[in-house]
Amino acid sequence: MAFSDHQMTREQYILATQHNNLPRAENAQLYPVGIYGWRKRCLYFFVLLLLVTMIVNLAMTIWILKVMNFTVDGMGNLRVTKKGIRLEGISEFLLPLYVKEIHSRKDSPLVLQSDRNVTVNARNHMGQLTGQLTVGADAVEAQCKRFEVRASEDGRVLFSADEDEITIGAEKLKVTGTEGAVFGHSVETPHIRAEPSQDLRLESPTRSLIMEAPRGVQVSAAAGDFKATCRKELHLQSTEGEIFLNADTIRLGNLPTGSFSPSSPSSSSHSRQTVYELCVCPNGKLYLSPAGVGSTCQSSSNICLWS
Repeated sequence: MAFSDHQMTREQYILATQHNNLPRAENAQLYPVGIYGWRKRCLYFFVLLLLVTMIVNLAMTIWILKVMNFTVDGMGNLRVTKKGIRLEGISEFLLPLYVKEIHSRKDSPLVLQSDRNVTVNARNHMGQLTGQLTVGADAVEAQCKRFEVRASEDGRVLFSADEDEITIGAEKLKVTGTEGAVFGHSVETPHIRAEPSQDLRLESPTRSLIMEAPRGVQVSAAAGDFKATCRKELHLQSTEGEIFLNADTIRLGNLPTGSFSPSSPSSSSHSRQTVYELCVCPNGKLYLSPAGVGSTCQSSSNICLWS
């Protein structure tokens, strides 16, 4: 009991000593802790505005996702696959499109449409234009070093064009126009043939038709006639060789006939002449003279005088 009283006395002394050493503030003012008044109302207003904005943004995001048809695979008609991007339906590109390959579906064609024209450009690694294909309202233009059209089966070249020449590799070239084909310069070909049951005609309406070959020109009609017709003169000329006519019958029609007066009365029985002699003038003109016992060309040479 004595120990308890002694302990109590010591604690009271320490408390009394500390209380006496603390300075006492005179006229101390107390300030409230927190936000009160108009500041509190502004804070609530901004919090409410932020909440409304978040709700509107969330609603707009959900609406955009719904309208644009966003899914896990893509957006609308646009599907993202392992091989690339897949578009279904009609698509419009307002800016240039850079792709490596464009494929259509297996059951539908690929259609490229524009209000003015469709242009496809090819560039090299330096960005320089190397080829261009333009499909316009008036024409289809292709600008490149070489243009080729190949067969789908074996890949052989059907048509090729460059600055030097144009090559047609098809088995047959057919021109169906009523006016035919017009060539401004020479045409080189080893064979010209008409279609079966059709005639082959080479014609120059206003000028001459010239056929030349250094080793000869051969015209053959295996099952028909060969006819050469002209308005003025027909010349057969051989500078070094000869003109050879080989046939069972050779006829020269419309040759002029010379007059022959018999020198003896015994020749009056031959009034109806049926045999003639073929005569040649010095200038090469041929004419007929009534045949007699001897040559009658000298007696009827007046035709040569008037030729």
